[in-house]
Amino acid sequence: MRPLKLVPDNTNIPFLKYRNVAMSFSILLIVASLALVAIRGFNLGIDFVGGQMVRVTFAQPVGIEDLRAKIDTLGQGEATIQQFSPNEVSIRTQLPDGGEAAANEAASGIRSVVQKAYPGAKFGEVESVSGQVSKELFSSGAWALGLAMLGIALYIWFRFEWQFGIGALFALFHDVALTLGFFALTQLEFDLNVVAAVLTIIGYSLNDTIVVYDRIRENLRKYRKMDIYSLLDLSINETLSRTVVTSLSLIIALTVLLVLGPDVIFGFTAAMLLGIGIGTFSSVYVSAAILLWLKLGPDSFVPAGDDKGGNKGGERTAPRAADPNQGAVP
Repeated sequence: MRPLKLVPDNTNIPFLKYRNVAMSFSILLIVASLALVAIRGFNLGIDFVGGQMVRVTFAQPVGIEDLRAKIDTLGQGEATIQQFSPNEVSIRTQLPDGGEAAANEAASGIRSVVQKAYPGAKFGEVESVSGQVSKELFSSGAWALGLAMLGIALYIWFRFEWQFGIGALFALFHDVALTLGFFALTQLEFDLNVVAAVLTIIGYSLNDTIVVYDRIRENLRKYRKMDIYSLLDLSINETLSRTVVTSLSLIIALTVLLVLGPDVIFGFTAAMLLGIGIGTFSSVYVSAAILLWLKLGPDSFVPAGDDKGGNKGGERTAPRAADPNQGAVP
């Protein structure tokens, strides 16, 4: 039985022919995502804003304003109510002073009012986070994202060349910005699970980018006289099978988890599913196009003392040397 090949061996897609369109589209999405984050912000979960949250499933659809009016009669401050479905909502209120006893009393008050107004309502677990802890969690999460991206860029800088480090950093920024823009647009709850998903996306995207970069570096040493556009296309096509198989496997698993998985990890799964798609796109288009902007050339890995014309033992011929784009580097 012959093995299934999703990408044929002789695949030669001219990816860089469409680099200007792809990069323009990516930059537009980055700007739009940052604007959404600045204007709409995130629907921060209890991990980051503090307070008390309880999830309620009703026997019948409920009106949000009617429910909020009943909660406000408790005098616990303005309640934030998020509806997940016509019958399921989360109720978030300020955490009262007085420690755990006061928090339990406030939760009991919410439960009593809701059950009286909506017979048959079922309550999930009550979550409580103090304001000080939430600030520390938000700060730690932001530092984790920033330092992870910086450390990765520095590693690639020393492992390859400075162009690769900047290219990887921009690709990671692209992936993170679009994921954050998605949460600002949809107003899905942004909590520590989502931060974990973003860190996982950074790791996946980096792994895919390094595979492509390593093949580019290898081909730069093998084909010294090959046109840089053709060389980059060759490298992407040679790693395309691995990229497609890995991404498709993850997408299938995450799609099933998104549809059938528990609600508590819905945000994590949605972020991962989106991030895998974005990371695959950036590994193919963004990371390679950045190298052209940074003037990476066929002589970038020529050892000192070598002839500029190529290997001393004779120039190797590339298996595919069709130039997809004769234009100048953007």
